[in-house]
Amino acid sequence: MNVTAYRRGRTVRTIAASMLAVAALGLTAACGGSGDGGSDNEGKAKSSASAPADKTAKGGSADAKDAKTQAQKIGAAPEDEPIGDCDVNKTAFSLQKVKNPINHLLLKATNGAGVDCKLVGYPGLKFGEDAQSATPVNEDSQPQSVVVLAPGESAYAGITTSSGDGSGSEGSEVNSLEVFIDGSEDPASVELPGGSVYIDSAAQVTYWQTTAQDALTW
Repeated sequence: MNVTAYRRGRTVRTIAASMLAVAALGLTAACGGSGDGGSDNEGKAKSSASAPADKTAKGGSADAKDAKTQAQKIGAAPEDEPIGDCDVNKTAFSLQKVKNPINHLLLKATNGAGVDCKLVGYPGLKFGEDAQSATPVNEDSQPQSVVVLAPGESAYAGITTSSGDGSGSEGSEVNSLEVFIDGSEDPASVELPGGSVYIDSAAQVTYWQTTAQDALTW
């Protein structure tokens, strides 16, 4: 073999080995890049998947807080807040005489406040300026539950002014009436039908009722 042929063969082998090494290096780099890229992309995917859920949860909590704040601004009471007693200064009272039963008056109380309120027990009545005590209550008229009034709703109490058979004693004509309700210290002055009414020892008042019919049953 001459020198020229030997050199050509050596050159071919060197080029082939170099190409094989480059190919192997490229394959290793490709595998390594794919592994790192996959791990990084997986982490990014997890972060992207969790982000909307967190945002939704935070948004829901913020919306609930905003709704509660808005309700407080417009005067709406939370569901768990107890209903308070009616305010005597925000309650409208009226009194009328009825034909049946005889010697009876019907007291009406209307909630003039913007929220629900309750009328507990029965109205305290003071007939005349010289009254020494409130009119007794008819215990048989006690309802099963406390009367609760929405804004604009009314409750009623029946008043027996005197005995129908004349058996009452200590009767007199009075020309004024003050009404007291539970939860308020101040009374409300209520005009009497015709300006005066006859009251004797048989006078009684019922508990607050939801209808006028119930108030006049006793």
